[in-house]
Amino acid sequence: MSAHGRWYRYVGPADVRAAVRPGFAGALIGGGADFAGWVAARTAEELADPFTFVVATDGFLRLAPRRSEHVACAGGGPVLGAGEMGFRSEAGRWSVDLVSNQSTGYCPDVTCWPAVAEALDRAGLGHPGGFTFEVVFRRCPGCREANIVREGYFVCVFCDSDLPGEWNVDGGEHAPP
Repeated sequence: MSAHGRWYRYVGPADVRAAVRPGFAGALIGGGADFAGWVAARTAEELADPFTFVVATDGFLRLAPRRSEHVACAGGGPVLGAGEMGFRSEAGRWSVDLVSNQSTGYCPDVTCWPAVAEALDRAGLGHPGGFTFEVVFRRCPGCREANIVREGYFVCVFCDSDLPGEWNVDGGEHAPP
């Protein structure tokens, strides 16, 4: 665990991680000025869709186009949170209007919200009090496949085994590198 909470290592396909280019990651949003510069470079069309986001192990938000891989946005490293995020501007102030933990590469637990909220606060962005769309991930103890739990039905879609009630996707706690 870190001071920010559990961190998540990449658990997606190896070929996707292998395609990550060193030194390239999502745009670092360390504060309000960073976000202002980032959003000013986006078109209205781009801003109409959510973006890929991660919260790096340093606690900072990183943003990339929606169809970007989370592991690329994170520069290949572990994260404190990951998902998709959309923004809106009202009276000249930007805020997050939708945010999820939907990342099949990291499969973060819904409990990563405090790290996401802290990164958004640091960036000066208003936000909802939690994820607007929560995804529940579990790894099947039988076949070892990662699953998305739908409608509270904790049964593996691959082998029909029962899924655990607690998050278990990457198999353990780790200290950031």
